Amino acid sequence: MISTKSLSRRGFLNMGAAAGAGLLLPKTGLITPAHAAGPLAPVAEEDAHIAFGHTGPTSDEGWTWAHDQGMKAVAAAFPKLRTSYVESIPYSADATRIYRQFVADDACMVFATSNYGDFLYDVAKRAPDVAFYECDGRNPLDNLGTYYVSHWYPSYVAGIAAGAMSPSGKLGYVASFPVPSVYSGTNAFLMGARTVNPEATLQTIVINSWFDPQAATQAGTALIDNGCDVLFGIMDEAGYLQVAEERGAKAVMWNTDLRRYGPNAYISSIIVDFKAFYVEQVRRRLVGEWTPTYDLLPFGGGVDVDAWGETVPADVAAKADAVKASIMDGSFNPFSGEIKDSKGNVKVAKGETMSEQELYHWNWSIEGVSGLDA
Repeated sequence: MISTKSLSRRGFLNMGAAAGAGLLLPKTGLITPAHAAGPLAPVAEEDAHIAFGHTGPTSDEGWTWAHDQGMKAVAAAFPKLRTSYVESIPYSADATRIYRQFVADDACMVFATSNYGDFLYDVAKRAPDVAFYECDGRNPLDNLGTYYVSHWYPSYVAGIAAGAMSPSGKLGYVASFPVPSVYSGTNAFLMGARTVNPEATLQTIVINSWFDPQAATQAGTALIDNGCDVLFGIMDEAGYLQVAEERGAKAVMWNTDLRRYGPNAYISSIIVDFKAFYVEQVRRRLVGEWTPTYDLLPFGGGVDVDAWGETVPADVAAKADAVKASIMDGSFNPFSGEIKDSKGNVKVAKGETMSEQELYHWNWSIEGVSGLDA
């Protein structure tokens, strides 16, 4: 079922011309150019249809909810256009059918809020006058850009707090799939933890889903049973946080502030906010400036660390906040060598620093992370 909704908007850092007075927009890190023959033709606001394809339900209070807030920001910024969405799109031929239906319904811009690969690419190639964006995409086309968030930086900062608050040094991670976003998240989290506990380790359990509360709860339970006292993950709901609350452990979450599900367990969350990014891309599409880009929303401008939980000691919060400030002002980059993989091989030599491209495509585990590499 396709639904239509609208609501509020919010932004960050002024990037120049934008729809509506005072709209603020995040800086974005262009990591790989996507080439196009030229900007797509402008579209009158009253004729525009902006469609969103989601991997989960908009009620998940996580990843899909965050993108839904972005759609509502677009509807508020441009009240004459039409927005629509389909939630919980499967990774199958049904996805292709749904994205084709968006085009058939005269969508001039389509956002796939997760990586749908060939299910989306085939549709985009057949609709050259439609602007497409794929979140966490890997294959830009003349009319398809990709975007994601630099989540490895806040994951590192949250890892500092996790390492300080873990009596055992045994951390656990509930993983969706062994994909780059999981490798970068686990690695960054453990690297942060090891700045305060050099012997810390991170055990992962892969549940093969982005949204499966029952499986996430089971994985969280298994990790605590195995001795982990701080949990992290990339799930779209609060399952493992509730387990941590019940078992007296701690947890770091993803996407949104979920502390009410485990106020004593909650350390923080990796917070994502796509509202300003979506509003700017739609503005560019309407005025005829849109060409595909490959953007990473930066730390503090689309992805951040949530306010610390009520049980995080003040000195731990202060230490993590100081590192966050040094990352954001450019005086410190945590992803400098020497960095070894889980087999002991040097992957980043001393004196070298991983590029944003390498961080985005990270596909190997560091020493101390188990459960992802064969």
